[in-house]
Amino acid sequence: MLQNNHPESGLIFSTKRRIDILKLLVFIALAVITLRLFFIQILEHDHWIAKADQEHTLLETITARRGEIYMMDKNEPVAAVLNQTTYQIVIDPTVTAKEDIQHVLETFAKDYTVANLDEVYSTEGLRYSIVAKGVPRNVIEEIVKEEPRAIWFKKTNQRVYPEGSLGSSMLGFINSDGEGQYGIERSLDGVLSGKDGLLKTTADVNSVALSIGNDNIKIPAENGKDIVLSIDRGLEMGAEEIATKHIEKTAATNAAVLIMDPSNSEVLAMSSLPNYDPNHYSEVTDASAYLNQVTEVPYEPASVCKSFAFSAAINEGVMNANTTYFNQGYEVVDGWEIKNAEQRASLYGTLDMRTALYWSLNTGSIYALKLLGGNTAAINQKGREKLFDYYYNKFRLGQATGIELNEAEGFIPDPNDGWGRDSVYANMTFGQNLGITMIQTATAYSAIVNGGTYRTPTIVKGELKNGTIVPLDTTSTSDIAGKPSDTMEGTAAPEPVENKTEEKILSDETSTTMREMFVNNRDYKRKGGIDRAGYEIGGKSGTAQVIKNGAYDDTMNETIGTYIGFVGTKGELPKYVIMVKMWGDGQHLDGPIASNLFDDISNYVIDYYKVKPKV
Repeated sequence: MLQNNHPESGLIFSTKRRIDILKLLVFIALAVITLRLFFIQILEHDHWIAKADQEHTLLETITARRGEIYMMDKNEPVAAVLNQTTYQIVIDPTVTAKEDIQHVLETFAKDYTVANLDEVYSTEGLRYSIVAKGVPRNVIEEIVKEEPRAIWFKKTNQRVYPEGSLGSSMLGFINSDGEGQYGIERSLDGVLSGKDGLLKTTADVNSVALSIGNDNIKIPAENGKDIVLSIDRGLEMGAEEIATKHIEKTAATNAAVLIMDPSNSEVLAMSSLPNYDPNHYSEVTDASAYLNQVTEVPYEPASVCKSFAFSAAINEGVMNANTTYFNQGYEVVDGWEIKNAEQRASLYGTLDMRTALYWSLNTGSIYALKLLGGNTAAINQKGREKLFDYYYNKFRLGQATGIELNEAEGFIPDPNDGWGRDSVYANMTFGQNLGITMIQTATAYSAIVNGGTYRTPTIVKGELKNGTIVPLDTTSTSDIAGKPSDTMEGTAAPEPVENKTEEKILSDETSTTMREMFVNNRDYKRKGGIDRAGYEIGGKSGTAQVIKNGAYDDTMNETIGTYIGFVGTKGELPKYVIMVKMWGDGQHLDGPIASNLFDDISNYVIDYYKVKPKV
């Protein structure tokens, strides 16, 4: 047999082998693809369907409109906090050219930029970034003229405070993240903010919503409620202007004013000075300016508290305005000598309690404490416990009042725990060795002068609906202030509306006696302040020592001046309770300085509300 050694036969065999290998590879590839399709279509079907839905589903938050805040202008609500439409500038770093957005921000929105572009573009996987906030519409219109590519604008609401600094510590502000900070903006954040809605729908490749599909979801946003405060705009403005003038002409650097209606405990004015402009809250250099001195700062109001000690003794039937005691100018308690600030020969000897209150004698309030214990010779446990019962349980001093604002609780010392309880309680009768806020003090004082009924203070008049003020519906604490942990440290969240208190704590006779004694204080101290026939004006001053290096400063180089009183028509229950406080670092500010401020504000109140005198 002949052997074929032709070279073409080897080439044919080699080509055939390559084709067979290629067929095998194609078969293997098809097998892999078929196997993968089996996994995708059968075993991983649900996963890939969800993935596809995700790629073609548009999820968009529908932002709720934040409720606006109104004050009263006599009998009409007037806007104090409004919403203004602004815009956010949004980019997708994977499709938005860095140089394009950099040009837009530097040219048009430099003042509104909130993001560092280097960080944005270096963040792996970032697909959504807000690079500017609070951009006004006119700026957006200028940007649009540039026809920017891959840059989006999201409509938002910006908070506007048309009255500037008026009532700023009471109103608070909204930060750049839209969160309420301080004041009403914080304490009523749950009511004002509302609840965002949600839009879920099928979208095309350009993320444009399509109105098809059975899985479309639209949850409407629940807009926040428009709140009306009991604060009277004109009264607030007048009180702040008057207090500012008194700061300028005295050594004081700070002042606080509170005006209430004692018949229902509505707050009509609440001021802390110096204040700030919430429109520019970030420019504040001292954070203490944000604090509401009326509700958030406990202090020792000094002899103002004689009002409470005297009321307790009179209400218990152990004392009246004509009760007498022997004044030697001082009392020794627990080895400590407690002196009267007023030392004059004409006051030594036997005095009645009306005179003791007029001259603000510490020995007089200590004697009231002794009477509460049934022992005129010494302070005892019974007297301490009785005074505690009135201070803490009846007047609710040293605890949150329940006003619709964050507030500090303060403290009232226990009547039996600790060393030197007798001296502690002796000092408490004239407002030292305790910590209470102005709102606690004024609410308790209102109970003394209004006929004896304690009413929880309120600053919310209601909700504005279709131009009508209706009761604010708050069904849970969270509606008012959020979780307790959301409040500032050392403050209490407001109580729900249904927890408001109204309780008769003093007899009519006690209230009448105390009003007469307060009027007696003013009748002898007019000093050109309020000398109006047909009106009834009374009050009590306080000059408090301050604690320096852990002890009271006996030099009295720095003091806090307080005055609290009432204004009304002669022969009628008081219409307004006014409390003022003045202080300054290293400054001696006494009751008379504060009473001068009280005089001017009282005159303003009478004229503003046209309080009629008895004819």
